[in-house]
Amino acid sequence: MEQKAKEAASHAAIPVSISAMLVTLGVVYGDIGTSPMYVTKALVAGNGGIGSVTEEFVLGALSLVVWTVTLLTTIKYVLISLRADNHGEGGIFALYSLVKRCGKWLIIPAMLGGAALLADGILTPAVTVTTAIEGLRTIPAVHAVLGDDQGRVVAITLAIIIVLFLVQRIGTAKIGHAFGPIMTLWFLFLGGTGLFFVFQHPAVLLCLNPVRGIAFLLSPNNHAGIMILGSCFLATTGAEALYSDMGHVGRGNIYATWPFVKCCLLLSYMGQGAWLMNNAANPELMGIADLNPFYQMLAPGLRPFAVGLSTVAAIIASQALITGAFSLVSEASRLDLMPHMQVFYPAETKGQLYIPMVNNVMLVGCVIVVLLFQNSAHMEAAYGLAITLTMMCTTLLLFFYLHEERKLKVAPWIFAAFFLLLEGFFFVSSLTKFFHGGYFTILMAALIMGIMVCWYNGTAVEQRQFTLLPLRSYLPQLKRLRDDDRYERMSDNIVYLTKDTHTDYIDRDIVYSILDKHPKRARAWWFVNVETMDEPHTFAYSVETFGTDYVFRVHLYLGYKINQRVNAYLRQVVQDLAATGELPAQTHDYSVYKDPGNIGTFKFVLIRKLLAPESDVEPSERTAITLKYIIRRAAGTPARWYGLENSNVSFEYVPLFTKFKAVNKMQRLAPNERP
Repeated sequence: MEQKAKEAASHAAIPVSISAMLVTLGVVYGDIGTSPMYVTKALVAGNGGIGSVTEEFVLGALSLVVWTVTLLTTIKYVLISLRADNHGEGGIFALYSLVKRCGKWLIIPAMLGGAALLADGILTPAVTVTTAIEGLRTIPAVHAVLGDDQGRVVAITLAIIIVLFLVQRIGTAKIGHAFGPIMTLWFLFLGGTGLFFVFQHPAVLLCLNPVRGIAFLLSPNNHAGIMILGSCFLATTGAEALYSDMGHVGRGNIYATWPFVKCCLLLSYMGQGAWLMNNAANPELMGIADLNPFYQMLAPGLRPFAVGLSTVAAIIASQALITGAFSLVSEASRLDLMPHMQVFYPAETKGQLYIPMVNNVMLVGCVIVVLLFQNSAHMEAAYGLAITLTMMCTTLLLFFYLHEERKLKVAPWIFAAFFLLLEGFFFVSSLTKFFHGGYFTILMAALIMGIMVCWYNGTAVEQRQFTLLPLRSYLPQLKRLRDDDRYERMSDNIVYLTKDTHTDYIDRDIVYSILDKHPKRARAWWFVNVETMDEPHTFAYSVETFGTDYVFRVHLYLGYKINQRVNAYLRQVVQDLAATGELPAQTHDYSVYKDPGNIGTFKFVLIRKLLAPESDVEPSERTAITLKYIIRRAAGTPARWYGLENSNVSFEYVPLFTKFKAVNKMQRLAPNERP
């Protein structure tokens, strides 16, 4: 009962409604919804082209597609995975958060799955937009201009992709409300055109029999062998994204819309199959290079509309994947798998975030993919390999969730055995893609995985020496330092930014920085913590003075839409405290202003940890912490994150408090003596 109550509460904020269902259609199904543009095309090409199409091939291949979508998307993800939510959030990192107490080693499949999902996400915008633009060639008037010059297709594709990534910084809220109706029209178009050809050749419905698929998989007429599963798998690559996007729309809205989406998808696949059976012997089709049944089956007058609609659908699908990548990286950062990065929220919804560095990396990756592979056929050959790894990792984590969290005994074993075997077949069938471009996504996944491993292991080394000290115990020393004229005052106010939210405790590194390194004398020390709230416009603070007028613990509570301009906000806090008398007036003798006010100078000290050469740590730990610090420098500076670019900022390195190697005592020699 408690589990059900928790599940119901986690989704109470997103009830099922027509408007929410429209949003779901626009956000969740972009990847899987654009698959009909290239799945059948890949199947035909893998079997030897239009000349090798037979009824056995069409029914067998379609049966494999139908049951791939049914088993993986419907059963595994919609019916099972969506039940595993972390306060309404889905995805592999949310799933890991639910089961991480079951074993430390589970971080490995979580990192591998997340890295592979991010890597495949770089390929998705490139393949969907390229496929859509290639549809222009099916329009005679446009083909007369473009011809068969793939360079022009590449140029148009790059222009769309570059614009798509550039507009991320301003957000898509203004046009996002149109995504749902457009994708609804897209699915109706898929279902309607497919149904038209199904009526012309009803025998295509025989593909619903799974025996057809198994028989063709084992048939000598299957020219691709088990590798045909790699093309069939393209029909369900968006299933993992569907699970990851659950937090944006709610489980109930996915349940309500998936039957409609699945029917439209299957009708589109079957319609293309029916058209192939009717036109397999058409000699006019033999001369068409890179034939795509999705466009070719349409009447010439309908193709311009189809190309335009498919291009918009591809852009919407790409937008959803980009937003999903931002969310995935944000979750990884919270789990200490990736560095903290500057995050913006262009829209009023917290789920719609923008991470400049991730956006730029994905843009460069997509451009490289388009330039490297040139056409959709080559991209399809590389697509899907990495995502099979993600699905297998999700299956493994789901097993522990069902067995340990839901306390099921037999069902988890059946679930894991069946889906690991099934996804293992898909993985093996996709291995040939490695040599046809799959190496790109695998290398990208390995790079992302390497970043996660280095950051995670480096953080683990840091956490072992992390200590919080009672701040009140150091108040007497700070008071003496304030009044000690032997040390020059560094600034009237010295500010440290802290991650911990404990009011009465402070990070040992900060105390070490103030007292043990060159003592930092000031009139007041400020320890500031910034907490980002779920409500967009929260703008508040609290202060603990510890009964002093020289030590202040400040908590800034900022909504996610509020720019984190810590310098400006802290000055407001200081003015409030000065007005109440909690902070003594600070004279400011020199200023360009006629009335400089009663607030003194500020200096922000940002601490960075440093591993001393004489630290006694394992070589692997030294490597991990060194690589983490290299990644940290590349991720950006906290001075920019907190709006301190124009402030007086100093970076100070403090050593990791590890054991030091024993050093032999040196022998002292006389001034004229040599050893």
